[in-house]
Amino acid sequence: MKIFLLGATGRTGQQFIDLALAGGHQVTAFVRSPSKIRRHEAGLRVVEGDPRDAEAQGKALLDHDVLISALGPEPRKAMTGSTLLQDCAAASVSAMRAVGVDRAAVVSSALLFPGGGLAVRLARRLIRPHLEDSERMELLFGQSGLRWTIARPPRLVHSTDASYRSAVGRLPVALTVGAWLSWRGVASFLLDCIVGRTHAGQVVGLSH
Repeated sequence: MKIFLLGATGRTGQQFIDLALAGGHQVTAFVRSPSKIRRHEAGLRVVEGDPRDAEAQGKALLDHDVLISALGPEPRKAMTGSTLLQDCAAASVSAMRAVGVDRAAVVSSALLFPGGGLAVRLARRLIRPHLEDSERMELLFGQSGLRWTIARPPRLVHSTDASYRSAVGRLPVALTVGAWLSWRGVASFLLDCIVGRTHAGQVVGLSH
């Protein structure tokens, strides 16, 4: 499978590259700063470009099977406001339509699920700008007519454990600030759902 990856320099993106290459897939990492990717394995291609640029995305996306977005803002921008996810989603949807790629899997946030106690409500308030950006991103894919999957993990941590639990339309555990998943677990789900051709048109909650 030929996979087009946004967010390849981030922690989920790096784990995704590991798993995808180990599975024999080809990965094109579309990044603003190619120098941040210092690996040179067979099957990995690095292309410089702005993920907000639909035309540049389209040129690099041609002849791929699927688009994966593991993009996310810097922590300070999650609290102060960013349109990164919305802008990149708009560019991706336009590029996918232009070149005939109709499958996408994208990372969002479990805090968009309803419920949770006081600590969850405080967490939502703290990163409200990021959650609003995530909502706009999800809406763009949801209305695109493409075969999309939205992955909503909780707090992400470092671990070599690639296991995960998933549930359609909800978190598979109680929504608390203690809920967590490894970056590798998110990457594993993204790869599994595109290889297994599952969860198209679904919002999927993930957890350890």
